[in-house]
Amino acid sequence: MHELWSTQSVDRGERLSYWIEAVCDTYVQLECEAPDRNAPFHGRIEGVALGGLGLSRVTSTPQMVRRTPAKIAQATEDYFLVSVQAAGRGAVIQDGRTAELGPGDFALYDSTRPYELAFENDFQQYVLTLPGSVLRSRLRDTETLTARRVCGTRGAGHLMINMIRTLADDVGELEPGSVAAVAESLETILVAGLGSLTGASEPPVSGTTAFHRDQIKAYVAERLRDPSLSIDAIATDLRISPSTVYRAFASEPSSLNGWIWAKRLEGVRRDLGDPALAGQSISTIAYSWGFNDAAHFSRAFKARFGRSAREVRGELGVRRPVRS
Repeated sequence: MHELWSTQSVDRGERLSYWIEAVCDTYVQLECEAPDRNAPFHGRIEGVALGGLGLSRVTSTPQMVRRTPAKIAQATEDYFLVSVQAAGRGAVIQDGRTAELGPGDFALYDSTRPYELAFENDFQQYVLTLPGSVLRSRLRDTETLTARRVCGTRGAGHLMINMIRTLADDVGELEPGSVAAVAESLETILVAGLGSLTGASEPPVSGTTAFHRDQIKAYVAERLRDPSLSIDAIATDLRISPSTVYRAFASEPSSLNGWIWAKRLEGVRRDLGDPALAGQSISTIAYSWGFNDAAHFSRAFKARFGRSAREVRGELGVRRPVRS
C-alpha cells in the first residue's frame, strides 16, 4: 500500500479540514467532525486499487463521519463500502441499524443512502470499495444487509481480515496477473460473509429448478466466449424450453443474460492483468470473450468495475509493448 493522505505535515488548525478533503477524495462526499476539537487530530490513509476494487487502510484519532442527504444529492456516486475493523472499535449506522465492530468484524454500507461511522477512540480500519452494480448482481435485497456485523473470529469474517492484512503487506510483490484474481476472491469472501446473515439467503427452489440452473451454468461456462450464446441456443442444446431457462434463474440475483455478461467481464478483467496478453489490444481481448460491440463493452465494463478497461489495465501494471 502507498500513502494517499496524512495529517502529519499539516498545521494543527488545518488538519480536520484537510482530513475531510482526504476522505471525500478517497471515498465519497462526506461530513466529518472530531468529538473534541481541542484534542490533537491525526489521520492517515493508505490505499491500492485492485482492478475495480479499492482497498485502503485508515488510521485515525476519534471522529464521526456522516453521509448526508445533501451530500448524496451533490454527487452520483454508487458504491458499496465495507469497513473491516483492524484495531479499536467502530460503529456503522444505516437503515435504522447499528453494527458495532471489534477487531476482525466487518459491515457493509451503501453510498446511495445516508449513513454514519462513529469512532470514540483511536482506531484502524480497512475499507473495501466496489461499484454498487457488482454487489447487486450477486446478492438480492442488499438494503437488508447494511449495518449488520459479520463476526471476524470465524467463517468469512476471519478469512476476510487475514486475507486483507496479507494483501496490504504484500500487494507490491504480487504479479499483475494475480491482482484481478485476488480482487475476485475478496468479492467472493465478502458475498459469503453477507450471505451468512439472517434473511440474506435465497428463497428455496425445487430440486428440478436447481438441477436446471446448475446444468445451464455448466453449459454456459464451457461456451462463455461464444458470441452466439443465447437463451434459445441454450434451451435447444439442453432440450428444455426457453421458459424453463428463465424460470431456473428467477430466484437468482441477476438474469441469465446478466450473469453471462458479468462472467465475461470478469474474464476480460483477468486477461487485462495477464502479462502474456500485454500485446493484445483491449478490443481484441473483449472480442475473445464474446463481446461484439466495442462501445457496449466499454459501457458495461465501467458500470461493472467503476473504471474503464484502460484504467484497470494501467492499475494492474500491464503495458502494451512499444513497437519500433
